[in-house]
Amino acid sequence: MKKQDIAIVVLLFLALLGWMLHQNRVGRARLQTAAEAQRPAAAAEPLSEAAAASAALTAEPPAPAAGAAPAETAAPAEAERLPEQVATLKTAEMAVTLSSRGGAVSCVTLARYHATREASSGPVVFDFAGQPALRWEGLPGLPADAGGTGAVLTARSPAGLEVERRISLHDRYRIAVTDRLRNGSEQPLAAATNWVSLGVFRNGTSKNDTLGADAFGAGPGDKAKVRHFERDIARALGGGGGFGCFGGGAARQPNPQATIPADGPWQWVAVKSRFFTQVLLPRTECAGFRIGASAAPAGEKRNPVGSVAAAAAFAGFTLQPGETLERSAVLYVGPKRLATLASIGPRVDEVMEFGTFKWFCKLLVPTLNFFYRVIPSYGVAIILLTILVRVIFWPLTHKSTESMKRMQTLQPQLKALQAQHKDNPQKLQQETWRIYRENKVNPLSSCLPMLFQIPIFIALYTVLRSAVELRFAPFLWIGDLSEPENLLAGVLPLPLNILPILMAATMGLQSYLTPSMGDPAQQKMMMVLMPGMMLFMFYSMPAALSLYWTVSQVISILQMLLQRYRTKAAQGGGGSGAMIVEAPAAMTRQMRRHQAPPG
Repeated sequence: MKKQDIAIVVLLFLALLGWMLHQNRVGRARLQTAAEAQRPAAAAEPLSEAAAASAALTAEPPAPAAGAAPAETAAPAEAERLPEQVATLKTAEMAVTLSSRGGAVSCVTLARYHATREASSGPVVFDFAGQPALRWEGLPGLPADAGGTGAVLTARSPAGLEVERRISLHDRYRIAVTDRLRNGSEQPLAAATNWVSLGVFRNGTSKNDTLGADAFGAGPGDKAKVRHFERDIARALGGGGGFGCFGGGAARQPNPQATIPADGPWQWVAVKSRFFTQVLLPRTECAGFRIGASAAPAGEKRNPVGSVAAAAAFAGFTLQPGETLERSAVLYVGPKRLATLASIGPRVDEVMEFGTFKWFCKLLVPTLNFFYRVIPSYGVAIILLTILVRVIFWPLTHKSTESMKRMQTLQPQLKALQAQHKDNPQKLQQETWRIYRENKVNPLSSCLPMLFQIPIFIALYTVLRSAVELRFAPFLWIGDLSEPENLLAGVLPLPLNILPILMAATMGLQSYLTPSMGDPAQQKMMMVLMPGMMLFMFYSMPAALSLYWTVSQVISILQMLLQRYRTKAAQGGGGSGAMIVEAPAAMTRQMRRHQAPPG
């Protein structure tokens, strides 16, 4: 391998490492508090629809118009003394528990997702106790009347504000809510900016867990875009993020809690964990977005954020006597499945946060699911996806390998030029490129496969690290493709992960089989250095990534061996099996010219 080739490989590796460090910093600082609260619950039973009603106004009304009375509700202390009542709404996908305290969602159970990978595990349960979803701030306890296909919640404040909330469950994990507010008094009622909450997500148990908050919208004259708030949360909590030994920046005093405001208007707002998300889609744009995050307990090394919740702001209003205001919204509480998210609202699928290569990621996800439908194993699906990618780029890889073999045959002539023009670098460069042109060799072509593989790997890394399809997906000895293998955890000082070791071994073998165009000592160094660095980087990553990279390298090794076999067959089966190619005629003439005696 030439020195310039080593430099290119090192630069590409540093670019990949830098990107992964950046992604890790973003991911770990990404309101990582969005992890599910896993406690067993009974499976949801089908139920057609349910209704509930409530509404709330903030305790900070604006200066009311002349003659307008503030729309006050019962005092919070009095509300807390009211006994809580609950009603549970169910579909085949989910069960939703409503609380009379604010007419809010206190618990959501996803019937089709297990809390743990054990077969006896109950379903995933999001416990929103203390920070419920769909709660209007300042709302007192409301009576709940459950019966038939749903529950009805209503309330009337001492000032005469009549509140009704209707909730219905729909397919694709959607909770539809309609709030109806009526002024039943004889004078105007005014309210300030009021807030509707999204439930709390809490920190997970895996070091690969991530949390986030997003919003989609635009200010006047601005282009609509999705904004991600991971860095804002990290800065607010005083966390720096980092990757292993490469921790970011100087230590800062962490804050136990933080509130991050984001001015609107927003068409939707969301909080998310690694595999699940909540998305609030109001019928009318909300006026702002507020994220509340808390730091992980002291000594927590996995994730800096312990919990996260959010709330969307709506503009204040004044109701004349007898006037009614109605607001509607949809709350999605479910898995981060690309097709499902894309179907519920504009650009909601961007909570997947695919980044620069999202166009390619959006091709990979349905392809992976297609292979799974053919053979119901996500490990096999990843292998088939890897084979497909390698087949697509097979011609490019083949051309690159052939170019490296031709470069090998040029080495004696290039060394002769270096000796002849050692005192004239410009002449040496001109003669070198002339030889390349005459022999139709491009020295950069050997790097093309690597250049193409880096964005592909980044896209695959982005997809496989957070694909809910891989959550608890087993394969061979691997219990969960979304996590490291962690074999003999608790027995060995460091859990055993076999796939990263196989990946490093195949990388070393691939480097050994690759035609060398430079110092053999340098090639041996790269055979050890690169696999060692990749082993260090991949050891704690999801097993799905190591599986992809290992299979990809095995295919590359087979391709090289096939080319060797064809080369030997073309030469009549002689030789030791090394990659030998007959020197082109133009190159042979050049070698004879340099080897001829002077004069």
